[in-house]
Parts: sequence; structure tokens; C-alpha cells
Amino acid sequence: MADTTASASRKKRDSSSSPSDMKTGSKEDMRACDHDSSVHNQNEHEDDSNSTKNDIDQDTDEQHVQEERDHLRNVLLSFTYYRRHSLVRNQRRRRDYQALPQQHKRLVPDLLEKIDRVDRCIEANMEFVRDVVQECEAFIGMDPVQLMTEGYDQRDPPVTPGDMDKVRSTFRQFVRDWSVEGKKERDAAYRPILDTLKALYKDVPVEERRNINVLVPGAGLGRLAFEIAQNGFACQGNEFSFFMLICSHFILNRVSHVAQYSIYPYIHSFSNVRDTEHHLKPIKVPDVLPSDLPPSADFSMAAGDFVEIYSRESQIESWDVIATCFFIDTAKNIVEYLETIYNALKFGGTWINIGPLLYHFEDMPGESSIELSLDQVKRVAREIGFEIKEERTVPTTYTTYNDSMLKYLYESEFWVATKVQKKQNSK
Repeated sequence: MADTTASASRKKRDSSSSPSDMKTGSKEDMRACDHDSSVHNQNEHEDDSNSTKNDIDQDTDEQHVQEERDHLRNVLLSFTYYRRHSLVRNQRRRRDYQALPQQHKRLVPDLLEKIDRVDRCIEANMEFVRDVVQECEAFIGMDPVQLMTEGYDQRDPPVTPGDMDKVRSTFRQFVRDWSVEGKKERDAAYRPILDTLKALYKDVPVEERRNINVLVPGAGLGRLAFEIAQNGFACQGNEFSFFMLICSHFILNRVSHVAQYSIYPYIHSFSNVRDTEHHLKPIKVPDVLPSDLPPSADFSMAAGDFVEIYSRESQIESWDVIATCFFIDTAKNIVEYLETIYNALKFGGTWINIGPLLYHFEDMPGESSIELSLDQVKRVAREIGFEIKEERTVPTTYTTYNDSMLKYLYESEFWVATKVQKKQNSK
């Protein structure tokens, strides 16, 4: 089925980052990106300045490797501390209830029962998390327990509240990508891409589509890339986040049957809840078995920074289609993303996009961010060398709790663009 391999070092930190080798339940290996983020000259140099430069390059690489290792350790610790952190938060609710006047307690006796039930839901979530962490050794290439205890100082908090937010959001990502309940949201965001692919290649039999290479940057937990491969295309997902990579490795490679796990993704907040029973309802994952892809399927995941990987010479004009779903606004420099997409596509290749422009690095301390309006994004795309042939607005949600009293609706922009010759600057 799929093979997920890590590639380039990451020079930024967003929701997370990425590691080294990943396999997804297939019987045969699939394409992988180059593991090396840079190539160093191993020959001896008589020139002292070249020798000094090589030493600096080696020191820089070693620093990047250590940064990757430290970040991976932090991600694993975040998963491991989920239970403790969540129980402490829930205990606060219990203390607040106990502090109520007796006449108020008598009015809401079921609130304490709900708090106790949430404790049990946290325990069930932790069983799932333990399996995710235990099964990641083949992906990260080392014993996760050994890595987590390496240089660990118990006097310092091992994770931050922000780290735990990312763990909690991962549960909602599982709902979006791998549950029956997430189907409506997937249909809104993924179906336009899948329908476009099938329309573009309607004259190509499914069994011959493995010669059509499709790239999905920002693949998350891998469902869109999986469905593209399921339709016969050779598909590679690319993901930067360690949180996503560890979990996608697990769901794509380590589950053995449909509805194997019950998770409780919405228990972490009591706000905007319509109904207690629905709030505490288990969500079964996965809704389909990823290993059901045929042995001949060409499906892979590449771990690392999108620009760093797909700007390489080996990736230039390599892809027939690039499908970006809720991705282009993750850029620090969206123009660089558009150039990378353009250069990686073959001439005549297709870029399919859907999503909003919720720029991830806007107002983030210490980070640069270029935020373009939609009309600017489209103008830049045309100037780079795209011809936008289809465009429309599609209402979409993202990891939304369907029974919540609060929902965010994105007016996502969908377009289909073709790579054409760059415009010649007039003199």
C-alpha cells in the first residue's frame, strides 16, 4: 500500500514537524523522497577556506539533526502526557462543582456524573494514544521510550499548553479523515478534487492511471491522498507536522479492521454543547481499512518541508497534478509556495486548489509572514504562468463538531489551473 518516508530537515516549526521512515500497510515498497537535506563534499581540500566551510556545514547539519530529535521528543512527550494533563483539567471542573452551594448542586446532580464519565473517556483516548506512540518506532527509526527519556529533566514541565492543544486537535483530525461522522466535511473539501481528477482523466482506465503522478502537499492524516490512490493514480502525500506524521503512519499501517478504536474527540471543552449524550458519544475509527488498497497501488507519504523537498532538481517538472487542500495559507511566503507548485508540475500539468486564506504565521511572534488577498493570489498565479480555467466558492468546515452551538464556515475558494509557458516580460 503506502510507503512513507521522511526527507528534508525542517527549518520552521508549525503545528509540528516530521521524521524519517514510514510504511503504510502495503505489500510492496513505494516511492520515497531523498532522506538527505544537503550533500557534502567528502573529498579533502587543500584550500583552507573550503575546509573551514565544510566544517561549518557539518556543524550546521548536526545542529539541525539535534533540533529534529528534540522536537520529535517533545511531540512524543505531548502524546504521553495527554492523560495526566486532561485529568488535571477535568479535576478543576470537579472542584468547581464541589464548591457550589448545596442548593445549586441539587439542581445539577448530573453534572458531577458527566465529569466522572469524561474521566473514563480520557482513559479510553489514552489507550488509543498509547498504541499510536508504541507503533511509531518503525517510522521514527528508534525506540520512542528511549527517546522520550533522553536528557529529560523532571524539574521542568515537559510540554506546554500549546502542545496539548495540538494533541487534542489531532483527535478531531481523526474524525475528519477517518470516521463516518467526517464524511460530510470530507465530501465538501475532497470531492471537488476527486471529481476534477476523474474528469481530467475520464478516458484513462483506472488500471492505467498509475502512470499519472499526483502530489498532495499538507496531506495531514492521509485520507485525501489515500482516496486519490484508491482511484488508481500514483499519489504521494507530503506532510511537515510530526503530530500528523506519527498518526498517519499509525492509521495507514497499523490498524487491522474497520472501527477498531473508539475515541472521544469533543470531551475537552464543555462550551456550546447541545446534548450531553452526543457530547460523550464515541467516534469509531477508521471507517475504511487503508490496507484494502490493491497491492499494485502506488501510494506514498514524504515527510518534510514542502518547498525544501519539491524545489530539488529531481522534483522539477515531475508531477502531472498537484492538489492543495487547506494548504497554501500555511506558507510564510505564499509566493514561494506558488513558484514551487509551478516548477514541480509538468508543462500542461494541473493545479487543483481548495481552501481559505487563514494565514498560519500571521501575528506569530518571531515569524515572518506574507499575507495576500485572494485577488492577489490569483494574479500572482497567472503572472507565474498558470491559466485558471475553473473557479468557484465552496462552503466548507474544518474539524467541526457537528452538534456544537458554534461552527465556523469557510467560504473556501476552489480552482483548477493549468501550467502554461511563463509570460515574457515586455521590454
